[in-house]
Amino acid sequence: MTTLVAELRVEVIPDLSAVAATAWDAIAGDNDPFIEHAFLRALETSQSVGGNSGWTPCHVVAWQGERLVGAMPLYRKRHSYGEYIFDWAWASAAERAGLRYYPKLVSMVPFTPATGTRILTASDQDRDRVVKALLSGVSALAESARVSSVHLLFLSQEELGLAQRHAGFMPRTSSQFHWDNPGYRDFDDYLDRFRSALRKQVRRERREALSHGLDIRLVSGTELRERDWDALRGFYRDTCLRKGSGPYLTDAFFDELASTHASRVVAVMAFNGERAVAGTLNFEKGKHLYGRYWGATEELPSLHFELCYYRLIEHAIERGITHFEAGAQGEHKLRRGLLPVAIHSAHWIAHPGLSDAIAEFLPREAAAVQREMAMLSEHGPFRRD
Repeated sequence: MTTLVAELRVEVIPDLSAVAATAWDAIAGDNDPFIEHAFLRALETSQSVGGNSGWTPCHVVAWQGERLVGAMPLYRKRHSYGEYIFDWAWASAAERAGLRYYPKLVSMVPFTPATGTRILTASDQDRDRVVKALLSGVSALAESARVSSVHLLFLSQEELGLAQRHAGFMPRTSSQFHWDNPGYRDFDDYLDRFRSALRKQVRRERREALSHGLDIRLVSGTELRERDWDALRGFYRDTCLRKGSGPYLTDAFFDELASTHASRVVAVMAFNGERAVAGTLNFEKGKHLYGRYWGATEELPSLHFELCYYRLIEHAIERGITHFEAGAQGEHKLRRGLLPVAIHSAHWIAHPGLSDAIAEFLPREAAAVQREMAMLSEHGPFRRD
């Protein structure tokens, strides 16, 4: 599908091989490692998306002449798995009303509950003009594909405003726990801001993690050995199975990651001799750090906290990283210094009746989320002064 909008050529492409990596990454921004061509393409070439996954790529791109000036990662979905902003109740309501909810269109990085850039535009372009063209392309695809809805997930607040202004999307508020760095000198300076009891708890947990006699290392992706990648792949698969869900990412995804995107990877791994017994796979770009996949061959007290939070916060402070996201859910993060923040998404529903019902529900849901965030913040670890 190709259209002309605001003197831009807007196309829908079936995979990222249609766009050069240099052209895509030139508009991908400074802090989001997941929106880069290599990460999204690795999902495609590894068949983690496409095929029978229920995620069919249909990315919307905008060209000015032969130059890429705008893009949106977009997927036609046959289910709601792997999104982390849940609309199962909406799908159930549609089914009870005799409406078809799938397929739908979703803009996000698959299986990645991290706030980032969804509407990519060249820095020297009129952003409003390019955004309008891209969203017009999404609307045209939604009509031609006869989808029930369009969902833009894990948006920046600025992108939420653009989606509301240009395409009439409805805003939705969720929450996660994030860590921000106002300029800590070191980890001790960070802990000095904690209330006494919780500061002692963190120090006790760090001692306990070290008491197991493991060699804990933070390793950049380019330094990971083949057996380290194999261990991380195994940890991911084991964690998924223990949680009762099949792995979203195929084995081939980790091979692609190692060969094309390792420069963005930071792993924290615990070794017994040369055997990896636990690890976490994380991603870093610019001033942002993202925790993603954790796993272990055995449960050892406090090891999860050390590998998933404390070593990464220590690394962030040393590197001058300003923002750390450690994934979805997890109120246990609060006591380690990750605080509740609002997560933004935007939604368009084709059926007027279902759209009206969701529009009536969303403000009440947002108010409940805000109340919960305020309550949780009162129980954060930091001193009141």
